[in-house]
Amino acid sequence: MTTATRRSKPAGPGPARPATAYDDDLYGWAMEQAAALRAGAFSAIDRENLAEEIETLGRSQLSSLVGAWRVVLLHMLKFDHQPDRRSRSWALSIRDRRDRAADVLADSPGLKRRLDEAMVRAYRGARLDAARETGLPLCVFPEECPYSRDEMLTRDFPIDPRT
Repeated sequence: MTTATRRSKPAGPGPARPATAYDDDLYGWAMEQAAALRAGAFSAIDRENLAEEIETLGRSQLSSLVGAWRVVLLHMLKFDHQPDRRSRSWALSIRDRRDRAADVLADSPGLKRRLDEAMVRAYRGARLDAARETGLPLCVFPEECPYSRDEMLTRDFPIDPRT
């Protein structure tokens, strides 16, 4: 939810406007909406804004997955294209972001039908990030992801204690 997407229902006929306006106090509005749902006071529900917030929550879960995988793929590209610069922090970052992605999928199993889309989006960003971070030309990195999903999730990155 962003300020640009916030909208309040105009006063007038129809469902009652929440006591706390969506635009004025998001937290207060959310607490009132939750209480109204629990109480079964459906006429007090701000349906449009509530539906929008629920959709935004779902999109944020997908964005979290894409973001975690983007970092995994970025470091995989760096490992493969700059072997002389491999570091412990890259391997640890890969492990951390794999764990984060697993947590997102555990919390939102409905995302499993969008894994291919998430990987495509993650790689598109990782490729650009890799070019920026390594200083290598973008064309060095394949346009299509060179890794299978299984490889992205399971490939081992041994940590050299000297790095």
